[in-house]
Amino acid sequence: MAWAGWGAGPAGAGSTGGPSRLFLWLLAAGGVAVAAALWRDGRSSGALFSAAAAAYFALRASGVLGRRDS
Repeated sequence: MAWAGWGAGPAGAGSTGGPSRLFLWLLAAGGVAVAAALWRDGRSSGALFSAAAAAYFALRASGVLGRRDS
């Protein structure tokens, strides 16, 4: 049995290919905003974690990481 992918639930949701690029770009932008707010509040470890998450989502959205459509 193949893995159903992101958000796999009782109906097999997410098996159509994962999150859209728009959704990933929105996650990246949100991660940058959270990182900036945490950095401003002096919470550098949380800001660095959020910045890393934003970078991951940006790499996924740009196609550098993730499934290759061939």
